[in-house]
Amino acid sequence: MTSSNTISFPARDVFGSRFRCLLLTHQPGPVVAGLLNDLVRPHAVVEGGRDYWMPRGLLDPNESRLGEPEFLSDSNRKAIQTWWLAVSRNANTPNWDIVSTCTIDGQPGLVLVEAKAHVAELGSAGKSAPKSHNGWKNLERITIAMAEANRELNDVIPGFSLTVESHYQLCNRFAWSWKIASMGVPVILVYLGFLNADDMAERGQTTFKSDSEWDEAVRDYGSGIVPDEAWTKKLDIDGTPFIPIIRAMDGRWPAKGRGSRQDGR
Repeated sequence: MTSSNTISFPARDVFGSRFRCLLLTHQPGPVVAGLLNDLVRPHAVVEGGRDYWMPRGLLDPNESRLGEPEFLSDSNRKAIQTWWLAVSRNANTPNWDIVSTCTIDGQPGLVLVEAKAHVAELGSAGKSAPKSHNGWKNLERITIAMAEANRELNDVIPGFSLTVESHYQLCNRFAWSWKIASMGVPVILVYLGFLNADDMAERGQTTFKSDSEWDEAVRDYGSGIVPDEAWTKKLDIDGTPFIPIIRAMDGRWPAKGRGSRQDGR
């Protein structure tokens, strides 16, 4: 919560990946753009004076949803919301740790970041059971949307098993990325690991110590849900690129390292 003179956060927002995303985006615009470029190079370019990202740091900490007008056109925002939700009132679409506009292959695109700072953040739970009639309607719609994304992605690379019943967050990340690309908007989906999150290690969490450890953790986490080769390929969605990548960044602040990759892309 923010006001003109006061900033307050829930306790969960000052630890782990959430806090690190706020710190990353709290820096001066050129620095943020540089860090994002380190993550997405060589696939995309983020320009500090042109592109827009959320959150905007500690003073504007709201996680981003793709309903923001800066990220998608009015028609695409409406299309993706009705694709995912039967009843939008009092319902949410997925939050993203960081979203930024960018340029991919010379076209306006999006960077979607899912960040983790310790193993427990890689949750395998399915979607929680609805508590209302409208919630059940939305679950039915989401299940249909997930099945469509799964079917279409399997036409590109066999081996996807997207579902609402398990690994729901991972599944909806790939489903939404596919849908956006299917609307003609290039997408980079970044699974970002913050290394050496000492604050979480002190709380008994298992953290990531190296790029290779994070890379292996993501692949193991997605095993049976996302085919391993999807992390190393540019997926062609009817002529529009969807690029899933695994990246790591030092999670000690100030950060001692820039984004790195294991896949050679």
